[in-house]
Amino acid sequence: MADNKLLDKAFHNIMQHFIDTGRAPHYTDLAKELGLAMEEGRQLLHDLIDTGIPAWVHPGTEDIVSFAPFNSLPTIYRVTVDGRQSWFAQ
Repeated sequence: MADNKLLDKAFHNIMQHFIDTGRAPHYTDLAKELGLAMEEGRQLLHDLIDTGIPAWVHPGTEDIVSFAPFNSLPTIYRVTVDGRQSWFAQ
């Protein structure tokens, strides 16, 4: 399991990616942003989700579906900030 400092960086990176783009990053994006090898980025994503935060990947994939409060898949809960509607909520 990754140390808490790296888990915190990963959490912040994923949240910021959602805010900036309206979608979840792929683990390869996470690895690149944090200066990790691709496999380390994949494992870090799973380590972060295994902490029990309200987040999950689509079964059988490495794609983030939900990362509270955001959801990658469209839901009935649309989020608008300053007139920009780029997000869905859990």
